[in-house]
Order: sequence, then C-alpha cells, then structure tokens
Amino acid sequence: MAVVVMAGAALTIANERSNSDDAARREVVAVAASIANEPSTALAVTSADPTTPLQPETERIRAITGVDFIVVMAPDRTRFTHTTPELIGKPFSGNIDRALAGETFTETYVGSLGPSIRSVTPITDTDGNIVGLVSAGVTRARISDQFFDGLPVIIGVVLAAFIVAAVGSVLLSRRLRRQTLGMAPDELRTMYEHHDAVLHSIGEGLVVFGRDGNAELVNDEARRLLDLPDGPVRRSDLPESLQHMESGTVDGELHLTDTRILVVSQDPVIWDDRRLGDVLTIRDRTELQGVMGELDSVRSFAESLRSQAHESANRLHTVITMVELGRHSEAVDFATADLELSQHLIDRLMGSVNEPALAALLLGKVSQAAEQGVELTITDDTGLDHAGRVTARELVTLVGNLIDNAIDASKKSDQPWVEVTVRDSATELVVRVSDSGPGMSADVLQSALTRGYSTKADSRGLGLALVSQVVNRYRGTLTSEITYGSVLTATIPTTRSES
Repeated sequence: MAVVVMAGAALTIANERSNSDDAARREVVAVAASIANEPSTALAVTSADPTTPLQPETERIRAITGVDFIVVMAPDRTRFTHTTPELIGKPFSGNIDRALAGETFTETYVGSLGPSIRSVTPITDTDGNIVGLVSAGVTRARISDQFFDGLPVIIGVVLAAFIVAAVGSVLLSRRLRRQTLGMAPDELRTMYEHHDAVLHSIGEGLVVFGRDGNAELVNDEARRLLDLPDGPVRRSDLPESLQHMESGTVDGELHLTDTRILVVSQDPVIWDDRRLGDVLTIRDRTELQGVMGELDSVRSFAESLRSQAHESANRLHTVITMVELGRHSEAVDFATADLELSQHLIDRLMGSVNEPALAALLLGKVSQAAEQGVELTITDDTGLDHAGRVTARELVTLVGNLIDNAIDASKKSDQPWVEVTVRDSATELVVRVSDSGPGMSADVLQSALTRGYSTKADSRGLGLALVSQVVNRYRGTLTSEITYGSVLTATIPTTRSES
C-alpha cells in the first residue's frame, strides 16, 4: 500500500507541475492577446512616443495579472515597454518570426529576467497591417514558487491517503487472520496440500455437506462407493436411503445401494456453537458382508450336522436297546424308515438341483428348521438346471436369506411351517418362499428393501435388503402376497435383456 500511495503521489506531483506550466501558458497568451487587441495599443505604437502611454498601462496590467513582464515592441524588436526601464529602447531577445507572420505562440526562453514561459502576439492596425508585437511572460522561478506553495496540500493529501491505506490494511489483515484462524498464507497452502493429499489417500469415503445441502468436499473414495459423477454434489444425488438421513449424529448405520453394502456415520460440524453442516464417513462392507454370509452358511451347516449327529445318536441308542430287548424286526423297521425318508430327500435334491451349494443349503435349512420346531418343505417341482447369470454365491444369499426370514416369521404362528420352491426355465429363475407368519404389507416390504438398517437392528431388514440387491442387480422383481400364507417371490431373468 505504501508503494501504491508513493507512486500515486509521484504521478500527482508530476501532473501538477505539468498543469502549472499549461496554466502559465494560457495566462500569458490571454494577457498578451488582450493588450494587442486593444485599439489604443495600435495607436500608441504608431505615435511619435509609444513608451509614454504604454509603459504605465502595461505595468498596471502586469501588477493585476501577476505576470513577470509585458513587453510592447516594434516589428524590428525595439522595446517600447519593460519591467526594467533601463532595457526600454533595446532589442527584444527571443523569437518573433512566427508573430511577424500573424501567429500567436508560446515558448520557453532564457531572457533578461532568466528562464521564462512567454507568449508573442502581433498588433495590427485597422487595415490589418502588423504595426508591433506584444510579449508577456512568467519566469520559471515564479512558477516554481507557485508550485511549491501548493505542495504542502499535495503532501497532506498523500499522508492522509497513506494513513487511510495503512489503517485499511491493518483492518483487512485482522479480518483475514480471523477468517483463517490466525494462519498465514504459506501455512494455509501447506495445510491445504497436506489435507488434500490425505483426503484423496484415505480408504474411507468422506462427504462434507453445508447447511444448504450442497457438498463442499467429496473425496475420490466417496465418489467411487456412491457412484457419484464428477462435479458438484447435492444431498439429492446420493442413494435414496442416504437422502433421508436425519440431521445429527449417526453411528455405524448400514445402507445398501444396488451394488454395495455401506456403513455410514454422520457427525455435525459445530463452530462457535453454530452448526455449519454435516460430515459423512462411508466404509465399504460389501466383501466383509459376503464373507459373513458364507460364514453364516457354514455355521448353519455345522449346526445342522450337530443336530443330526445328536438325533442320530438318539436313534442309535433306541435301535441298540430294541435289539437288546429282542425286538429285532422292530429295530430294523425303525432304522430303515427314517433312513429312507432322509435319503429320499437327498436323492431328490441331488437329482433335481445341479448347483451343489444350493442343494447343501436346502438340506441344511431343513434340519435347522426342524431343530427350531418349524416344518420346512421343499416342493416337488423344485429343480435347477442352471442359474443363468446368477452366481452360486448370489444364489445362496438369495435363497438363504428368504428361508431365514420365513423361519423367523413362521414362529409367530401356532403351527409354524415354511415351503420353498426353486425352479428355473429358459427365461427366468423363480424362488418362492411361503410361511405361516403374518405376512408383509407392500409398505413394510418397500421399507425393508430401500432403507438401510442400523447394525444393531434386527437382521430381517438386512436380509431382505441383500435379497433385493441381488434381484435388482439382474433387473428382477421381488413381490409379497398373502394367500395360503405369507408368500415372497423373487423372479430373475436368466438371459440378458436386449433393451
């Protein structure tokens, strides 16, 4: 600011000096022209004694106008008047050729009084003939004195401008320091570079929303996890379940998109007791949830084997006791009847279901349901030649979650039962699970399919959401109806749509 003010002051002084010279030129031209245009001047110049009438008059005008000299002369340069009387009658020193040609002009010339700005103009009679010349001038010394007389005002203005600029700079600096929390520009740059590097390298998604709902910061991981395009992001651009999150603190809430399972946490941004927005942190739990699903399946198989082993031990003890009592034929009948029933189900599933993982899942769920007091039936029309584009892992997720939900729901009835149908055709895969539970309305089903549920919430919501995720991935449908029981039907095209 000091440099700017000093540069402005230098330009002002230079401009003022130039204006002083221009003002002096205009003044001497006006004085010389006014004298030359007076008819009495031409008469006096052509009289026998021009000095007597002209000298006192020119001195009076000089005193009034403030010029340093007024010289009236003959065309041959002979002076008729002068500020210094001793120079009257002597030749005028300076240029007069342009005036003799009828032109009024100004020049800077070193004359008898020193350097001066002077003007020369012709005197003409009534016939237009040049009968004399008038020169009026102001010395450089007087111009400098006038300039220096006005210099304190300029300096005062410059000092005032400098003070205002300094105060403004101090106030602006304080305001900027408050807004930047006291950090200097280099500190801000360093912090930005470090924070930018951290935000782009962390493995969690991060979205910072302002109070207007616009995202002020979105890192690369958040765009990847939420499938966000480049450019500005609003709350409405997020997946549906995230759009309706309540303001405030959210800890580890589970949300599902079409392709991912996300754990979302939210914290408000508070500064000086004012809420500035919200910070969303997003973690990908897709692979972990898949592993947990497989672990649940293995655990279910283990529980089924444990219960079967326990049941087999009971049957074996029964057969041994019957043999010891001599009831040999009854022992054989008891052992073979139960074996034929189990083997029949195994043979039927292994013959009609060509996916080993699904067949093992269905067998395990039958035993698991029986242990919980639920009768689980695999319908006779169950058969799977190929699941089309659906992988074995996705098929286990789809069927396993539907059966688990049905077993839990059927326990609410007096006689719990579950019926499962899995079949495919050339165009679609159909999974239908019925149970004796109260059923689900369309609103409840939609809520379970579209909302995220907390990790502390009942797994029913997550299970249905995982089912919906598989169905939506292949553009299938999931419907709920209440007929002979609560019926959930998942239909998935086995071939890719041409549209």
